[in-house]
Amino acid sequence: MFMKMTRRIIESTEDVGDRFAEEARRIHYSEAPERAIRGSTSREEALALREEGIEVFALPPSLASKGPLQ
Repeated sequence: MFMKMTRRIIESTEDVGDRFAEEARRIHYSEAPERAIRGSTSREEALALREEGIEVFALPPSLASKGPLQ
């Protein structure tokens, strides 16, 4: 079930890579079109996003990779 959910997240989000925090803020503050994104950021940056009221969900690195999910 978890793998199915993870596949769905990956298929339905835009990968913004290491620009995740920047792009999440742009979306939150209406400076970029609203859409579902995924990418990477530091734990500290993720906490800062949450403090700003920006919802984030962390996936383990092995599941967030671009490789196939089994």
